[in-house]
Amino acid sequence: MKVAVLGAGAIGAYVGASLSRAGAEVHLIARGPHLEAIRESGVRVTSPRGDFEARPHATDDPAEVGPVDHVFLGLKATQYASCGPLLEPLLQENTSLIAAQNGIPWWYFHGQDGKYEGTRIESVDPDGAVSAVLPVQRAIGCVVYAATEISAPGQIRHLEGTRLSIGEPDGTTSARCTEFSDAMIAGGLKCPVEPDLRRDIWLKLMGNIAFNPISALTRATMGGICRDDQTRDLVVQMMQETLDVATSLGVDPGVSIERRLAGAERTGEHKTSTLVDLERGKPLELDAILKAVVELAGLTGVAVPTLRVVSALAALLDETSTPGGS
Repeated sequence: MKVAVLGAGAIGAYVGASLSRAGAEVHLIARGPHLEAIRESGVRVTSPRGDFEARPHATDDPAEVGPVDHVFLGLKATQYASCGPLLEPLLQENTSLIAAQNGIPWWYFHGQDGKYEGTRIESVDPDGAVSAVLPVQRAIGCVVYAATEISAPGQIRHLEGTRLSIGEPDGTTSARCTEFSDAMIAGGLKCPVEPDLRRDIWLKLMGNIAFNPISALTRATMGGICRDDQTRDLVVQMMQETLDVATSLGVDPGVSIERRLAGAERTGEHKTSTLVDLERGKPLELDAILKAVVELAGLTGVAVPTLRVVSALAALLDETSTPGGS
């Protein structure tokens, strides 16, 4: 099995190193000091589950790699529409695209029966720009429950969790999903093939949709947001509105707000990825996490007043804080 990891950051390099030690042919597409460190010394993973090293091939030129069986997308959703030149050399007729993104994916209504089948979500696929680069027929969904960070170039610190759930948009258990899952498991990860991955999407989104934008607006950690009575109440309101939208689309995440909040509280003084991006002057990945849910609420007729207010505030923050913004 030949796999390219496009966007070999914290999660991408961790997945690539795991697959490599399982015997898969892995190619990491990276850049800068991170790339140079991997070329020189491989990927070094430190983990409570045990440290390990792997030496997959690494490059900044996908043409060196050529067509692969699977592309694991470790890019931010904001980069999808512009990744075509990097992706094209990696594709053959049956290459799958496994997108490890937060929030609502561009393929959400693909392969789903019902009145919304084939509906394009403008927030995550503006004017079809993403689906033109990432055809929905190639898409395998992926929800990441593992937490990792780059501690130094070429070095990945695994913090918690080893589960990356995957699934076909149409709910089938395909040979391509099974092949990728088996390789991930052989590399020491949990990778269930879920017949209803949308449930996982909404389960994770319940936390992301509240904590990510609030943390960026307040600069608070998840623990800090939970300790403050007013922001804690705001989280509950946002989670409830999110559950209402999920229910309107026929999805039950299967977890209570109290349990989801308790799980987030246990993470303590953790900075969300959105807050980290803000501090680094990067675009905020909130279209898929927040704006798309507001769009889905409009589609289904669900009232989400709190989500709308927070979305407006976060969008203005993104515009005014990102270099080149107003």
